[in-house]
Amino acid sequence: MSNWGLSERPRLRPPARVKYDQTRQTDLLLIPERIIHLNGTAGAILQLVDGKRTVSQIVDELQAKYNQASLLADVVEFLSLASEEGWIER
Repeated sequence: MSNWGLSERPRLRPPARVKYDQTRQTDLLLIPERIIHLNGTAGAILQLVDGKRTVSQIVDELQAKYNQASLLADVVEFLSLASEEGWIER
């Protein structure tokens, strides 16, 4: 599992994109020849993965949005998984 530094700026691996499916009321990760149905947490994180925000900024925004603290470990764990799956890159 790869560790993400707080100053790194993860981005979706092109040509992947996140889209909200109004019919199913869920976020989808669209990658070539695959559609991945994301749970709410994964969708919230990937919506912020734009190559501009740092890991620290992503965590701060999620903590403010959901009024929760200590999300760093969960976000880093998800980013590591997403990186291993080839969904995101550094």
